[in-house]
Amino acid sequence: MIPLRRQRDYRLLWSARAVTEAGSEVSRLAVPLTAVTLLAASPMEMGVLTAAASLPFLFVALPIGAWADRVRRRRPVLVACELVSGTAVLTVPAAWLLGLLTVHWLIAVALVVGTCTVTFRNFTIPHLTSVVGESQRTEAIAGMQSVFSIAQLGGPGLAGVLVSVLSAPLAMLVNAVTFVASALCLRSIRAVEPERPIPPRRALRQEIAEGMSALARHPALRALTLCGMTVNLFAAAQLAVYVLYAVHVLGLPGGLVGISMMGFGAGGLVGAFLAPAVTRRHGAPRVLLASVLFFPVGFLAMAAVSGPVWWCVLLIGLAEAVVGVAVVCYSVCAGAETLRETPPPLIGRVNASINFLTQGALGIGGLLGGVAGELLGLRPAMWACFAGALLTIPWLWLSPLVGQARDRRAITMRPDAHRAGVGPTM
Repeated sequence: MIPLRRQRDYRLLWSARAVTEAGSEVSRLAVPLTAVTLLAASPMEMGVLTAAASLPFLFVALPIGAWADRVRRRRPVLVACELVSGTAVLTVPAAWLLGLLTVHWLIAVALVVGTCTVTFRNFTIPHLTSVVGESQRTEAIAGMQSVFSIAQLGGPGLAGVLVSVLSAPLAMLVNAVTFVASALCLRSIRAVEPERPIPPRRALRQEIAEGMSALARHPALRALTLCGMTVNLFAAAQLAVYVLYAVHVLGLPGGLVGISMMGFGAGGLVGAFLAPAVTRRHGAPRVLLASVLFFPVGFLAMAAVSGPVWWCVLLIGLAEAVVGVAVVCYSVCAGAETLRETPPPLIGRVNASINFLTQGALGIGGLLGGVAGELLGLRPAMWACFAGALLTIPWLWLSPLVGQARDRRAITMRPDAHRAGVGPTM
């Protein structure tokens, strides 16, 4: 079997995501800094701006998932998403140079890019099955997760330099270029998307219902989805006021505002390398149950930290690194579990249903964060997010995953397990 790193098409797919995510990290810092420092955005406006990138998951994720199961070729759609996103991002520096940029303009761009992101994600998982064989998909998902971690590790530092040198709006030119570069990488993939029977067209509502029903009937996938919804809800609420909190409460300079992303990226990169090995050794259920225990750590550090800048940067960075390891291990196992447990004809719709619920929670969380920042104040809002993050733990620890983890442990502890060739149950 050829290692993934030597497979040209997988390298192109990986590179496409790597270059886009690196550029997107620049925008993740540049957009809120533009809103706060140049456009004097309020906490509520920051909440709406944060929510705008995720609200499309609520409005279009489900029909796009049905579309992903209908079409014969998914790669052209992925390329189009990157080109449209790049064009939308390019309008921000153009509008700023012309004196037309407003918070509402940023929100509109976030909605366009968010819609493309919904489409891209819902098409990527089904498309991955035509690029990578089934036996290598857990490793492939781990590799794709490492993309986000590498981007978060180096992206904020790059963003800080670009914002300082070019200004926040002009720094977004880099993101526009990376979208185009990603489209070119995707266009160069040679793998032929296999012919597959396309089911007869039925009512869109019926096709969407099949995906939601398949997800709702699977206890483990249902628990993973509810856990993802909860952590995303409160993560987005925290992110909505994070820049205001970092600048006005913690006193972090613009170049260090992205320290949480850098810490998370460093931990995530470690997690991407560890996930396949620990999953083979301990089984996905045990990795998932252990990972979720660390989710609230970053929320706690963010709410409690105070003191000199160096201490805030150190504590936030270390806490986010721990969370990064946990989240990436969790995501790799959850993604592989979804592919393994979902019938092939339903992959697009089940994946869309998961995205609809987990990513849609980001939009609602952004709005809640803005409201909490206005009504409670910035630090109390951070404590409220920590309290909410604790709710992620019971979703998994009261689910069938506990029994699966116990069964996996019992098998591996049997004296004859290795001699008999008994392996993981999942």
